[in-house]
Amino acid sequence: MAKKMAIIASKGTLDSAYPPFLLASTAAALGMEVKIFFTFYGLQLLTKEPNLKISPLGNPAMPMPVPIPSILQIIPGLEWFATWMMKQKLKKKGVASLDELRAICIESEVELIACQMTVDLFDYKDEDFISEISRGGAATFLEFASEADITLYI
Repeated sequence: MAKKMAIIASKGTLDSAYPPFLLASTAAALGMEVKIFFTFYGLQLLTKEPNLKISPLGNPAMPMPVPIPSILQIIPGLEWFATWMMKQKLKKKGVASLDELRAICIESEVELIACQMTVDLFDYKDEDFISEISRGGAATFLEFASEADITLYI
């Protein structure tokens, strides 16, 4: 019987998008059954064209070329710059794109579950999402998670 991994993805930022897909694809490659439950802002990761950004505000671990005091982190355009910097760094280091990681998860039969309550809450439409997702509620996911060997909240 294969081990199981349950992941809850609740954030829709670029830096929070990598962990669920990296962990899920790795676990699937190791033969685990994996399901990711996307809720609240994590639903952004299932859209056809996610518009993910990074905010240096409230993220003291984020390396910047020069130290920027917290008050200056609200300057317009700094979020765009931080996002651009991260995308450049990921590309330079040869890290797979989110589209590539998501495709690997789909190919590896990781189940990508959109939280139905959140879909309804934010008025998402079927055409907003990639076609390879399923829909489910918290109770359905928790049934799987209760049997999982590893459960992660990201």
